[in-house]
Amino acid sequence: MEIKEKITLDMLTSDSVSILKQQYITIDGTDIKVGDNIRNAYMNTQSDRDNLKDALPEDFYNAVISVWGSVPSVSEPTA
Repeated sequence: MEIKEKITLDMLTSDSVSILKQQYITIDGTDIKVGDNIRNAYMNTQSDRDNLKDALPEDFYNAVISVWGSVPSVSEPTA
């Protein structure tokens, strides 16, 4: 039995994206969701761009960057 991961880019804007990850197994040709949904939000900051690159396969990362452009549009938060 193989667990497959489905990734959804949700609410993708020039400043942010929400990533939904879900895991499925296939039994008798039917996909059955297992586990909880995992949702993370990222802002178009340099640090979140770096985090996003680690969190997503290259094709999904490239899709986000194609909307975000070549430079961050959001300033890093200050503590």
